[in-house]
Amino acid sequence: MFKLIGADQKEYGPVSADQIRQWIAQGRVNGQTKTQPAGSANWRPLAEFPEFAETLRAAASPAGQPSAPPGALSPPSRTSGLAITSLVLGCLGILTCGITSLVGLILGIVALVRINKSHGQLGGQGLALAGTIVSGVFLLLAPIPAAILFPALAKAKQKASSIQCMNNIKQLNLGLIMYANDNKDLFPSSRNWCELIMPYEGGGKPFVCPQGKPGQRSHYAFNARLVGRELKDVQAPAQTVLIFETDGGWDLVGGRELLPTTARHSGAHAVGFVDGHAELVLPARLQQLRWEP
Repeated sequence: MFKLIGADQKEYGPVSADQIRQWIAQGRVNGQTKTQPAGSANWRPLAEFPEFAETLRAAASPAGQPSAPPGALSPPSRTSGLAITSLVLGCLGILTCGITSLVGLILGIVALVRINKSHGQLGGQGLALAGTIVSGVFLLLAPIPAAILFPALAKAKQKASSIQCMNNIKQLNLGLIMYANDNKDLFPSSRNWCELIMPYEGGGKPFVCPQGKPGQRSHYAFNARLVGRELKDVQAPAQTVLIFETDGGWDLVGGRELLPTTARHSGAHAVGFVDGHAELVLPARLQQLRWEP
């Protein structure tokens, strides 16, 4: 077994004599390459070893392979795929709050170990090192984008829930108005208003607020002051409450006392009015709402 020193001053081996002959034939080493046999502390040119003389002559002849520069080893036959993957995953850490960087760090370390053990047959050490460093940096910095991203996501989710609740209110408003139009302009007079307007809801699920208490069939109530009243009795449709949020319950009918104990939408309550529009009403405005026709 032998060790060799390449032009990059790195040590390769131990490798077998057959492997060295193959490298000579490929032009990766030549007679000037420093070589150390097993059990020896001295480094000598490869040309001083008689077992490689014939192979060196064949490589130096015009019919042989062109020899490499003195002391050189040719580039590795292939680049480590783990090294490339490590760098890619490390860079993606900026988009994944460091999640892919953790994998990139592990793959980078594994790639470095395999490259060092390949005796020059596997390349990509620079890529593996870069992937390891980049992955480590993004892991350290991950809390920063996470601290920025998560509140933004929570805010976006809250906004989406508010939009869904407002759409529910509008749909329930429309169902009650359509019911009245089909029943001599009268709002439901019974306490089962949810069942009465379900045929007008088109199979949707407008009774459930995304932010409401789980397990409730409905999170909305009907203004008790309008039970059995005619549409024409409402003097100010744009200011008169028709549907409003509650903590939950089916066929609920009542007034301001049924509003949620805690506002679900950034401190505001979703309220629908007789003219069909909906609003998010802050607690300071609740006293201004009109409940009488």
